[in-house]
Amino acid sequence: MSALEVRGLKVERGSQRILNGVDLEVNPGEIVALMGPSGSGKTTILRAIAALQPFTAGQIFLGDVSLGPGPIPGQSQLGGLRSKVGMVFQEHALFEHLDAIDNITLAPVHARGWSVERAKSAAMELLHSLGVAERADAYPRQLSGGQAQRVAIARALVLDPELLLMDEPTSALDPARRVTLAETLKGLTRGGRALLISTHDEDFAKACADRVVMLDNGVIVQ
Repeated sequence: MSALEVRGLKVERGSQRILNGVDLEVNPGEIVALMGPSGSGKTTILRAIAALQPFTAGQIFLGDVSLGPGPIPGQSQLGGLRSKVGMVFQEHALFEHLDAIDNITLAPVHARGWSVERAKSAAMELLHSLGVAERADAYPRQLSGGQAQRVAIARALVLDPELLLMDEPTSALDPARRVTLAETLKGLTRGGRALLISTHDEDFAKACADRVVMLDNGVIVQ
């Protein structure tokens, strides 16, 4: 079974059509890079998959969870989806008033009912694996771009999703850190986790992706 299957996805904003019938599949353990010019719809696809963007036609399947066109379902209806999908935003979107470990434990404790001890144990294990455990008590403003990104990855992974979405992950990284990130992401596929990454960075895509999908004017062209 695919980790992700997107069929006929269409998104409109007013009279403007952002996506015009996108078909996409990502398999377990696979890294797929989604590339294309600015405005081609890459981020919109990720947001639709994460139920952050309503769509006008099509279907999205994540194992036994599916999304259809229309308004975004309420949070009470999205528990199954949230356990399957994690998202790392381009600007990290960490809460500035929380330190790194509290950013990671927020969802497990308040949305999943984990104990604080369990959540912190899982968070520290992820921070260790991503090489930023020593920054657990740092606030976002005290983190470098690369460190903030790794904290954001840990936050997205703490519920152990089957699919990780990443939007322009190299935008704040120098070339050396891009290479390190590519190796990190390859390691995240162990055990079958799938990754779908929106990127403009061709070298990064070549370094980490098993497959590249080209998007232009709201449709897949290659």
